Amino acid sequence: MDQKLKVGILGATGMVGQRFISLLENHPWFEVVTVAASPRSAGKTYEEAVGDRWKMDTPMPEAVKKLVVLNVNDVEHVASTVDFVFSAVDMSKDEIKAIEEAYAKTETPVVSNNSAHRWTPDVPMVVPEINSAHFDVIPDQRKRLGTTRGFIAVKPNCSIQSYAPCLAAWKEFGPKELVVTTYQAISGAGKTFKDWPEMEGNIIPFIGGEEEKSEQEPLRVLGKVENGQIVKAEQPKITCQCVRVPVLNGHTAAVFINFEKKVTKEELIEKLVNFKGFPQEEGLPSAPKQFIQYLEEDNRPQVTLDVDYENGMGVSIGRLREDTMFDYKFIGLSHNTVRGAAGGAVLCAEALTAKGYISKK
Repeated sequence: MDQKLKVGILGATGMVGQRFISLLENHPWFEVVTVAASPRSAGKTYEEAVGDRWKMDTPMPEAVKKLVVLNVNDVEHVASTVDFVFSAVDMSKDEIKAIEEAYAKTETPVVSNNSAHRWTPDVPMVVPEINSAHFDVIPDQRKRLGTTRGFIAVKPNCSIQSYAPCLAAWKEFGPKELVVTTYQAISGAGKTFKDWPEMEGNIIPFIGGEEEKSEQEPLRVLGKVENGQIVKAEQPKITCQCVRVPVLNGHTAAVFINFEKKVTKEELIEKLVNFKGFPQEEGLPSAPKQFIQYLEEDNRPQVTLDVDYENGMGVSIGRLREDTMFDYKFIGLSHNTVRGAAGGAVLCAEALTAKGYISKK
């Protein structure tokens, strides 16, 4: 790419906004030129606005420290400075819907980490390796919005990334029923142990709204484009429990699965390790070379050993074995704030750029 695309981050001071900033440091295609946040942060430098709330392991990139934070509600002004935006705003669902549409209507593409538009019929919700073809719905969305360039695309919930890729890899065997329990890291709630000490040595068996997302969103990802909207898949049927566990980063899933067809363990593993999609074919900058790894050891995947596989963009699967009540069971692991949040959105933006939906204004 001759010239980097100019990127704005909406909700730049929060945990996901910070992850965007750290992931985009030295990105070959994208350059963060604008940071926007709530009115209380506006007018301060990014360094001042974040203060002692920087939650990443790596230091704040020098390039953003002195950027003056803009008011995220000043849509026209923010949009005028960038080619597209990443959205990680912390607002009510209705407010997020409205502000993301407002940015799209300024002819600014919006790649969102938020859940507000995940069920808007003409908004693609994409794991780029699985369903990048869903971006084909964007021209229909543009007609509705009255735009020629602006649109909204979203990535799905962080909890599904540790098992939904398996469903795509195993599609030909007809996954039909899943019982899933997710064990979700505290960074999924935007927390660290410093600001959530009561999570140390603790488990909370409830995460608001998460079970419904974990059961329904894989069906939308596995669905198809029909008449200008995404129609969700009928199968598999998924039931899920979501548990918050004392882990900083990394969502683990324990899954029981039934298939329409008879299949061997060897066939299932072969499909996992050879599964690839548009990001791998195009060699996108953030794409893991191998999307899914299979680990043979009985005690893997483990958060401490495997969460950063492929820089946090890969998925680790292990303990695949036959079950007495279901056909098979397995354990999955993914990095919830990289693949599951900002990194997944960056990969979506790369795919959108490669497909020509995002370009210089």
